[in-house]
Amino acid sequence: MPKSTFQKPIEIKISTVVAVSAIMYTSDLAALDAAMHEMTGGVSDFFEGDLAVIDVGDLAPGCERIDWAATIALLKKYRLNPVAVRNAKPDMVEEIQQHGLQLDSGKREEAPVATPKPAPAPAPAPAPAPAPAAPAFSGTMIIDTPVRAGQRIYARGGDLIVMAVVNNGAEIIADGSIHVYNTLNGRALAGASGDASARIFAMSMSPELVSIAGVYRTFEDGFPTENARKPVQIRLNGESLDIQSVNSAK
Repeated sequence: MPKSTFQKPIEIKISTVVAVSAIMYTSDLAALDAAMHEMTGGVSDFFEGDLAVIDVGDLAPGCERIDWAATIALLKKYRLNPVAVRNAKPDMVEEIQQHGLQLDSGKREEAPVATPKPAPAPAPAPAPAPAPAAPAFSGTMIIDTPVRAGQRIYARGGDLIVMAVVNNGAEIIADGSIHVYNTLNGRALAGASGDASARIFAMSMSPELVSIAGVYRTFEDGFPTENARKPVQIRLNGESLDIQSVNSAK
């Protein structure tokens, strides 16, 4: 049997604040199903209904034509909701659209996100809804109150500082680094625009999920014992996340 030309059947990376990328390396449904089951560990709510963009730009040469209906159904089985396809070839376009999916150009699109106001600064009164050409927030956003379950805070274009607890079920996102001067229990996504130098800091670390520049890690079995509930920083090292004490000499 010839050696496979791709490393993994499928890879999941956090792509934007509103969607994940499902990067397909094969159209083999059995291989995709097995990989998704292994990735999620059979946990039924691993993705919690996240929107997904299917990326077909890295499909292995010579793989079979994509069965779009079956592929969509497979992702929905794992609670991912496909909404678009990225890097589609011209001969795929008609069939993709017939299945109700949009075509993604690969450029980052941002949906309006309800976020608390940043630290006071001279600025025009905010419009009822952000216009497409409105400048992105840039700077440091400071949050003084607890971040509740179900709440999402996004520091677009800068760093995020949270002075209170981030509860389980909450999500904090920043294009830069994230600093939590309290306990981090929820989801923290730094470098959301692709900044691989971003970091996540917390005085007491016990998150559900962390991500830097799309590379993520979950903690269903709990945060590593040696670092749990301690001052910790998380940084990106290649394609993995390093967890170390903020007092580390590294």
